[in-house]
Amino acid sequence: QVQLVDSGGDSVQAGGSLRLSCVGSGYTYSGVCMGWFRQAPGKEREGVAAIFTGDGSTYYHDSVKGRFTISQDKVKNTVYLQMNSLKPEDTAMYYCAADLPLGSVPMVSCGTWGDFGYWGQGTQVTVSS
Repeated sequence: QVQLVDSGGDSVQAGGSLRLSCVGSGYTYSGVCMGWFRQAPGKEREGVAAIFTGDGSTYYHDSVKGRFTISQDKVKNTVYLQMNSLKPEDTAMYYCAADLPLGSVPMVSCGTWGDFGYWGQGTQVTVSS
């Protein structure tokens, strides 16, 4: 059973930093797409960052480029989201997500933000001005 456990959310002041962690279990594919999404009250969920674990390729939403960095530790099956220069508009519930291969067909890259089918429970990030 696929399980994603995300953590690391907190309350910080604008300009501060946080690192979110997501530990995945229940799958052993060599290449999967892991991502971070966020949802603020009254807004739709949006993809923030993603990484293809096979080759480390990364993808970012324009609003976080240059401030957020997604990375992985393959040994620990963990994905991180380092968030720097945080802004009040970054306040949201952040969710770890995974897009896994279908059957025996391996993945070669991340697809679209809509492809993610597995989700963590969420961790709250609050940035005050």
